[in-house]
Amino acid sequence: MVGQRPDEAPQAHEGPDVPPGAAEASSQEQDVAAKTSGRVDHNARWDELDASQQDNNNIVPLTRVEAEQLFGAQVSRPSRVTPFRVVAAQVVLSLVATLAWWLFYKPPGGAAPGGVPLSAFLGGAICWFPGALFAARLNQLSKAGTVLNWMLGEAFKMGATIAMFVAIAFWYRDVQWIPLLVTYLIALKTYWIALALR
Repeated sequence: MVGQRPDEAPQAHEGPDVPPGAAEASSQEQDVAAKTSGRVDHNARWDELDASQQDNNNIVPLTRVEAEQLFGAQVSRPSRVTPFRVVAAQVVLSLVATLAWWLFYKPPGGAAPGGVPLSAFLGGAICWFPGALFAARLNQLSKAGTVLNWMLGEAFKMGATIAMFVAIAFWYRDVQWIPLLVTYLIALKTYWIALALR
């Protein structure tokens, strides 16, 4: 530019007549100017970040009709899966697994076979009993369910599960760990079956 010293960087002018792509170019020019002069305009950078955030926050939720067009009519029907149905399915699967362990499993080393069905049943109970307590808590708090109540319920459920494992390990000396753990895992996977049936 005429009358400009060689060590000065050109200043960008942003006005209403600046095209949209020129704002980025002027921002880069300001960065170059700030680096060469040693001055940084932090307020301008914050203004740019605020403007870009406001552009990203223009999210409009879908209406029911739009959601049904995108995801199908099943998106607006209520789920058939409730916490109590999941717990009931866990109890049924635990009983079926207990029966299978009792009929088909012979413990190694000549251990008493009578402990196998009880161990299997306890493994299932470790899964469904805390789940039943959690479902009862959700039913009680359905009107005022918050994220904090949900987290407290989950923490209680995990604590009850750990406490049951520890109690069985200390007080039931004839426990058969393979039937107990396998039945626990079978009952635990009921959630995936429930999600598939949803």
